[in-house]
Amino acid sequence: MRVAFYAPMKSPNHPVPSGDRLMARLLIRALEIAGHEVEIVSEFRSYAATPEAAAGLEPAIRAELQRLREKWTSAQRPELWFCYHPYYRSPDYFGPVISAEFAIPYVTVEASYAAKRDRTGWAGQQTLVGEAIRRAAVNISFTERDRAGLAAAIPQARLAGLKPFIDTALFEKVLPVPDPRRLMTVAMMRAGDKMASYAMLAKALRLVEDRPWTLAVIGDGPMRHEVQALFADLPASRIEWLGERNASEIAGMLGRGGLYVWPGCGEAYGLAYLEAQAAGLPVVAQETAGVPAVVEAGVTGLLTPDGDVAAYAAAMAALVDDAERREAMGQAARRFVLEKRSLAMAAERLDGILQDYAATGVMG
Repeated sequence: MRVAFYAPMKSPNHPVPSGDRLMARLLIRALEIAGHEVEIVSEFRSYAATPEAAAGLEPAIRAELQRLREKWTSAQRPELWFCYHPYYRSPDYFGPVISAEFAIPYVTVEASYAAKRDRTGWAGQQTLVGEAIRRAAVNISFTERDRAGLAAAIPQARLAGLKPFIDTALFEKVLPVPDPRRLMTVAMMRAGDKMASYAMLAKALRLVEDRPWTLAVIGDGPMRHEVQALFADLPASRIEWLGERNASEIAGMLGRGGLYVWPGCGEAYGLAYLEAQAAGLPVVAQETAGVPAVVEAGVTGLLTPDGDVAAYAAAMAALVDDAERREAMGQAARRFVLEKRSLAMAAERLDGILQDYAATGVMG
């Protein structure tokens, strides 16, 4: 099919790296591997920090919608509109309208609907998201948590599941040479959940200072100085700040680590967990949000109760101390991702979903 791809929160072409941008690019590659022709049809970013900011986007929304209408009046039309990650702060203003006008199926991936936002000034954007979910030929969720949330909020929605995945090609080339004392973290340095995770990690590390570990941090961002300040009372020799690195460098660095540590406060799921496991690292994270969708608790890593710093520190210490268990989990982690969460497997599953729903002419 000719697929019109749109990511209202962040275009796959956005210059700032993030999990959203990476997943958008992975979805495009999965569609192309499955034989579909994909076009990123709009760079329009519908994200708004406040309801007032959302209202201010209206003139630009009208102009972009008109551009899309005119584009397909003369050019070959898409056969499917594929929207990645619509939610109340960044709804899809175009896809449902274009799909209805041009009689093509509409599909969402990682859509979310939070009824509580109706009471905080976002009711208009919520209505748009809800209507899009209702009319979609299928709404694809990455986690059971998200699928259940959509089912509860919009019972008539057509739902399907696709497990989070990564491109394993770089990691298949990595021959892990783990340093058992080297803890690894890969994360952007920004406010919100990322900062909360860094803060929790710093607190937990203070509780295990007696263990022989070092921490390598890959990542950068606007809160770099604030993040580094969180670790300032730990010996400088124990923390290595590696900055932003490219995908190939990250794969190689992870292959030389011994344990991946990232609490994952508020993580939708966390592709970095899959990358770490693909490199042969067991994970220590919290059993929160979407993290259980990417870490097999007790098999490929340890998941601790949400917000429990002492439990998190104890889990890190347990794997630092137990070489046999750590090595077994690392091997299981690598098998888990390479065998079950590869791009090729995702492409097959995604194509099956589209054939079952969108290609059959289900229009909503």
